[in-house]
Amino acid sequence: MDPRNISISDYTYTLPDSFIALYPLADRDASRLLVYRNGKMSETIYRNIAEELPSGSTLVFNDTRVVEARIVFQKPSGGKVEIFCLEPPPEYGGMAAAMARTGEVRWKCLIGGASKWKPGQLLTKIAGDIVVEARYLEKQGDAFLIGLSWHPAELSFAALLHRTGLVPLPPYMHRLPDAADSSRYQTIYAEHEGSVAAPTAGLHFTGVVLSSLQEKGIGRLFVTLHVGAATFLPVKSQTLGGHPMHTEYISVTREAIEALRTARAGGNPVIAVGTTSARTIESLYWLGLKVLAAPRISLSGLIIEQWDAYEIAGNASAESALSALLEWIKARELSGLVTTTQLLITPGYRWRVADGLITNFHQPESTLLLLVASLIGEDWRKLYDHALARGFRFLSYGDGCLLLPKLVT
Repeated sequence: MDPRNISISDYTYTLPDSFIALYPLADRDASRLLVYRNGKMSETIYRNIAEELPSGSTLVFNDTRVVEARIVFQKPSGGKVEIFCLEPPPEYGGMAAAMARTGEVRWKCLIGGASKWKPGQLLTKIAGDIVVEARYLEKQGDAFLIGLSWHPAELSFAALLHRTGLVPLPPYMHRLPDAADSSRYQTIYAEHEGSVAAPTAGLHFTGVVLSSLQEKGIGRLFVTLHVGAATFLPVKSQTLGGHPMHTEYISVTREAIEALRTARAGGNPVIAVGTTSARTIESLYWLGLKVLAAPRISLSGLIIEQWDAYEIAGNASAESALSALLEWIKARELSGLVTTTQLLITPGYRWRVADGLITNFHQPESTLLLLVASLIGEDWRKLYDHALARGFRFLSYGDGCLLLPKLVT
């Protein structure tokens, strides 16, 4: 079936407000874990996840760091305007380079209170010794291009956000962030700044859990996908064909790609920690197929668009695709790959790199729920019905599940 014809109403369920976790548990690894293995379900907690994972498997983590992407300005008249910084323009050369810029940037943003802000009007925010100015440049679809400048000018944009912004909690929480959110809405291994939403499956991992994985011989590697705000939005069109998938920056080192190739070649299970990690490593497969089809492809052409996975010809193995991508990187003497992906994983998608998934419970009619359904089929309903019946906590600060559709320990 053409994925464009999928009706989003087939992927809904009733989520009472009382099931939505508004705050994290005191202990990250005390969150409950619903294990789905070969169609059967069991329950444990994240602290015991090593016992549930196949020996010899490799976990793939997203090491992006959430930035304080919300900046609130106050107009001279007293009205408030909130700028939610989404992503830099393409010419900045990727998220890392954009976050390192000093003095001024242009940034794609969402605006709260946009009706109170006229094009060209300057807003000013003073926070201690920092002065930030924001200028409305132009409207871009549902978002806006905003010019931001600041003093002291030697501050990087990442440092500016850290000093003047707020943690971008999901809007469904309907609350301002508190002091605890600065650390709890961040994985313990977060490194590369750029996300405006947390890779929430990773929030449950602690040093104790990582040590238990190492003791069992379970490998781990890190990729980076900077999570965009649109990741968690429900699909508003009746069919998937009317839904524009958001673009997100990914960065993967040569060593990580080599580790993935080695795992696939050895028949060792690869398990993605979170939908963002899953989309990243699956994107690598399709990038490899593009290289196989056009070995001289330029970096500007080496991106993944929304429907590529359903239109690119070829059926190479994951090992072959990853090998081709590695050779392309080595030939250009690169340390890794920085590009963008719009990969949409939906029912009908054939998974190429990941064998399993660790993830939270997602909103109805979201692309994240569609991704889960693509992995375990109609059993997603059984999984979610079980979680609701057993009082699991949902969404970003909630509990999660380990999905092993074809694996045994």
